[in-house]
Amino acid sequence: MLKSYKTVKGYGEAEQTIQKSRFITYVNRVESEEEAIAFIQTIKKKHWDATHNCSAYMIGEQDLIQKANDDGEPSGTAGVPILEVIKKKGLKDTVVVVTRYFGGIKLGAGGLIRAYGGSASHGIDETGIVERKLMTIMKSTFDYTLLGKIENEHRNSHYAIKEIHYLDKVMIESYVEEDDKQAFTDWMTDLSNGQASIEEGEQLYLEQDL
Repeated sequence: MLKSYKTVKGYGEAEQTIQKSRFITYVNRVESEEEAIAFIQTIKKKHWDATHNCSAYMIGEQDLIQKANDDGEPSGTAGVPILEVIKKKGLKDTVVVVTRYFGGIKLGAGGLIRAYGGSASHGIDETGIVERKLMTIMKSTFDYTLLGKIENEHRNSHYAIKEIHYLDKVMIESYVEEDDKQAFTDWMTDLSNGQASIEEGEQLYLEQDL
């Protein structure tokens, strides 16, 4: 699993008019090629009457799945510029579809590249980008008498709280980066005067807006 990577926040869309042509951009996060293809097909069905529904996607930890489709535009003027924007922004697990309704003015190869690339960039910016960091959930269990002090210090620290469980004792689940596990353990031990029981839980990604 990657320590961190960037992707889009989720589903998003944006629209702009370039030389009387409508360019509608659809963006989504996907985890497989099947998901990407299904998303593209959904947009094509929605805009069955559009002149073009051009698309690109990049999937996988090592970006092994990359596809671009010009959907009838001159070769290399639509799908590839969309894919290049995904690459330039350093995104993974991302699919982009740019739908075009022709407005009567031909843009030429350079104009098309700028229009599709610009539309993809605009759509991604409108959707938003997140960084996903791989975290270990550290579970700290202690007596209720320590709750006020530990929770207050925790909320003022750089360690994000995932959840607090109020059981026979209190258990706080904290997001901790892999390289920071020992430092967290030492910090919590010090904070609780050695009275907290600390154990390592599952690994998962924490998302932060960029």
